[in-house]
Amino acid sequence: MTTAVITIVAGRHAHLRNQQRGLRSAACLPDIYVVVSMGDQQALTLTHDGPLAGSGCRILTQLMATDGPLPLAAARNAGALAALTAGADTLIFLDVDCIPSAALVGTYTGSVRAADVRALHCGVVRYLDADYPTDELTAGLPGHRIDPADLPGEPHSARPTPEPGSSIASDDWPLFWSLSFAVSAATWQGLGGFDEAYVGYGAEDTDLGFAAHRRGINLVWVGGADAFHQYHPTTRLPVAHLHDILRNAGIFHRHWGFWPMEGWLNGFREAGLARFDARLGWSAR
Repeated sequence: MTTAVITIVAGRHAHLRNQQRGLRSAACLPDIYVVVSMGDQQALTLTHDGPLAGSGCRILTQLMATDGPLPLAAARNAGALAALTAGADTLIFLDVDCIPSAALVGTYTGSVRAADVRALHCGVVRYLDADYPTDELTAGLPGHRIDPADLPGEPHSARPTPEPGSSIASDDWPLFWSLSFAVSAATWQGLGGFDEAYVGYGAEDTDLGFAAHRRGINLVWVGGADAFHQYHPTTRLPVAHLHDILRNAGIFHRHWGFWPMEGWLNGFREAGLARFDARLGWSAR
């Protein structure tokens, strides 16, 4: 039985290093660690020379060329394919900003392998404050392990937070996200991965959730598979991703018949950056 952790990256090298430090300090290492870099060769060099070097974890890297919006969906699919080709039967997707708790890999692996139904397994993501010194995250922690009790991270208020050792089944598919989740190889192959029509930021993970629901795949929130989201600057309205969001929202609407990311879409309209036409949909002004 083989577990792979998959992450995609473009920049954010300190975050990537902290993720790898978290994996190295885990109660059990993943068998395979896959990093797919979107136009960032340095991230791959840092991975091969980083905290997981010599750990016994097999490191696989792949460089994807990009000259436009980041191919997030395609990069995650490429990572999954690399893991499957290497023999993984459990896939854990972890955003580059996320540091795993000591129990994340083992908890996800146990949850996936114990499941008697097809499911996407989602752990709790806790958000670290902007002033938390993540550059020395593991220093001073017992055994250099990272546990929820050791870090001041608050979970997302809109998502379930089951206790360690418990899980919550849900059909609230709009809450699915790709920051941290796990799936069996068989379920992933039946699902077909992320839709690569989505390019850049927005909606590709919501689309995957609804595609899973349509195929009768369950959504399970898993206690104990905590990840800690490292701070990076954000804006209430992601203007830098305006064109990606408008394009991806249109793709999603054609698939599912309703609009995702409505808060952002309406925010763009109120800011005078986008307009809505009942026949043509959303477009930039």
